[in-house]
Amino acid sequence: MNIQIFGTKKSPDTRKAERFFKERGIKFQSVDLAAKGLSKRELESVIRAAGSLEALLDENCRDQDTYVLIKYLSEADRFDKVLENQSVLRQPIVRNGQQATVGYRPEVWKTWE
Repeated sequence: MNIQIFGTKKSPDTRKAERFFKERGIKFQSVDLAAKGLSKRELESVIRAAGSLEALLDENCRDQDTYVLIKYLSEADRFDKVLENQSVLRQPIVRNGQQATVGYRPEVWKTWE
């Protein structure tokens, strides 16, 4: 298992995800979205796993102006805008190879063990 957890330290769900894997003795790599973020290929992989870019967007994010802008952009422009403004993504994004979840999803992570 190669677990990566993308999120911020201020996100309670990110901290809960890290605790979930620590309690089970599963090693993971924690990536701070605010400092590093997802690469273009990582974001494409997560979108494929989640089903759509819409599934990744957090309607309650702090940057509501950018969120609303992204909602009204064309499909082609939406990806690039999300890539440069990752604060609109739901957290945590947890990757295990080609599999990925968005948000706190312990019921899915248990199947990865």
